[in-house]
Amino acid sequence: MYGFVAIIMLTGIIKKNAIMGTMPIAVGYGAGGEARQPLELCVVGGLITSQLLTLYITLVYYVYLDKAARYAGRLFGRKAGAPARAEVG
Repeated sequence: MYGFVAIIMLTGIIKKNAIMGTMPIAVGYGAGGEARQPLELCVVGGLITSQLLTLYITLVYYVYLDKAARYAGRLFGRKAGAPARAEVG
């Protein structure tokens, strides 16, 4: 579980660096910046959207799935943290 969270956080750090690296072009700074500005605004918008989805929405989704699994476990009589029994035979 913690390895998955570490990968998601690393992804966020990399995306943040990519956003900050493309901001001068998105602002239109430099020679020919006016021509590249619309494309870079789309790139920055996509990076921000994907970062929000990855860092916040996905983690909230997994928290709700965990709560639902615990509720289903209580509902059907399994103790929290107990592994499911495999049928042999």
